[in-house]
Amino acid sequence: MTGDLLERQDLVEPDLFAYAAARERDKSRPLAAVGGDARYVRRADDTCHAVGARQNRGLRSWLAGAAAEKIVALAYDRRGIDLLETRWRGLGGEIDLILRDGPEIVFCEVKAARSTQEAIQRLRPAQMRRIHAAAAEYLGLVPEGQLAQVRFDLAVVDGMGRADIIENAFGHF
Repeated sequence: MTGDLLERQDLVEPDLFAYAAARERDKSRPLAAVGGDARYVRRADDTCHAVGARQNRGLRSWLAGAAAEKIVALAYDRRGIDLLETRWRGLGGEIDLILRDGPEIVFCEVKAARSTQEAIQRLRPAQMRRIHAAAAEYLGLVPEGQLAQVRFDLAVVDGMGRADIIENAFGHF
């Protein structure tokens, strides 16, 4: 099961990385201002449009998050833990990884930063509440329901790509 999800993710990731690389290459091309707006477009003969720095940061963050989640998913896979869902979104929020470790359902939040300590500090109480709400919603979809054994892990990926998984990092609701 885990392999299938990881393979499916591999189909998308190279395209995203190629897209990001092409965007970086295009930065060297001349830009023309549009109507005094802070946004820019490439020359009329170019089909690639540049977007603002904010959107570039968003794309880089999204790609970094996807890479960190893949690193963590592989670390869980090496432990023999099955990946059920990636970036599962409910009304309560998003859960990065949902896994099954024997009888337990594991809800994992993935954080990436230059250092492990910095990544740990990025998990805030409001985010924990959103993860709990989304987990409660997800548990409504499994046969055991709210009686299922659950665990909330925090996985941190440092700037070198090393993953540390902290089991039971934050409590159950």
